[in-house]
Amino acid sequence: MSGVILLFVLLIVLMMASVPVGISLGVSTLVTMVLTTDLNVITIPQYCFRGLDSFPLMAIPFFMLAGNLMKFGGLSERLINLANSLVRGFKGGLGHVTVLASMFFAALSGSAPATVMAIGSNVIPEMEKRGYDRGYATALASAAGTIGVIIPPSIPFVIYGVVSNTSIGALFVAGIIPGILIGVVLMVVNYGFARKYGYGGDSKASFREFLHELKDSIWALLVPVIILGGIYGGIFTPTESAVVAVVYTLLIGFFVYKELTWKKVYDAFKETASLNGTTTFMVGLSMSFASYLALAGVPAAIGNYILSLNAAPVVILLLVNLILLVVGCFIDNISSTIILTPILLPIVQRLGMDPIQFGIVLTVNLAIGFITPPYGVNLFYGSAIGKISLEELAKKIMPFILAMIFCLLLLTFIPSLSMLLPGIMK
Repeated sequence: MSGVILLFVLLIVLMMASVPVGISLGVSTLVTMVLTTDLNVITIPQYCFRGLDSFPLMAIPFFMLAGNLMKFGGLSERLINLANSLVRGFKGGLGHVTVLASMFFAALSGSAPATVMAIGSNVIPEMEKRGYDRGYATALASAAGTIGVIIPPSIPFVIYGVVSNTSIGALFVAGIIPGILIGVVLMVVNYGFARKYGYGGDSKASFREFLHELKDSIWALLVPVIILGGIYGGIFTPTESAVVAVVYTLLIGFFVYKELTWKKVYDAFKETASLNGTTTFMVGLSMSFASYLALAGVPAAIGNYILSLNAAPVVILLLVNLILLVVGCFIDNISSTIILTPILLPIVQRLGMDPIQFGIVLTVNLAIGFITPPYGVNLFYGSAIGKISLEELAKKIMPFILAMIFCLLLLTFIPSLSMLLPGIMK
């Protein structure tokens, strides 16, 4: 037990010293193993490579690359135009466009920060021009970006599927309704603020304009159809679907929209390599950290303790959500998923929760972490795009955090929201 205490103390101290999460996980594991066990430190890189030696994990860099190619190839811009033609006429119309465009882009990227960058950089300046408060516009775009890890394809779903040995395809399908639910609730909140502060809409798009934008964006909209259709049609695996998405995007960007150039392809590869290097580093060291916890018997001990409380299932589920929300404030989504899944999944399974539903609940919990201080990555990107302080953004985003917690409770206690579509697709 002293080793576990030392492990977490070191982790907290290193993170408070602003040491990157991956390095913090690796150093705390290394020091703890040296001081409290007889294990050879060579086991750390062994656990790293064992954790990374997974065919499904190869989907992550390809989904990242597909998302970047879509951004550079003009697909994201066309999705914004389509969203604009659908909802701009409502009160708070540009806010609705922000949310709907984020939902569309989520179906292409699988990443929350990428969604904020792709959509926020376009809509935040435009919202300010139309009279929206800059802090509010930035908060809305940052919150809507969290949908990027819920609507499929989702990088955290791939991680969770690997760690929990759950069908990644089923997780992708299960994320559709929760993603739409969160988007609708954010739109409702936006509508309320629009009425309060007088954020009006633009003139409604004509049916002809809508058809034009639909026709122009149809090639982008086909990406999630191809991915999910191919997986559930038995044509390819989730990893192969990511490769198909890359090839498809290259073809559309070069020969249909004709906005991709070799320079843009190089930039997309460069951005993907940088992001994937960081992600892979965290995944490997998170696997080592989680392996040490397993060797120390921490998952079983925590599970037995929580269940020994003899509390009602509702209370235990609320406690699990609280743990995830707190952890999400300090540790990134990927590391948290790898570390906490072996600890919390057996607990919720004993309460009757399906692993697929828990995958949704866990991901939504940690997605809220993208917009909660001090680690909220979306807040950092939003602050940079909107050119406002993190303190101001943290205040403006509170209503959207509460809205997402409301959605989280619905997803926790209404299983059909997550399980309906996977049940139909069986």
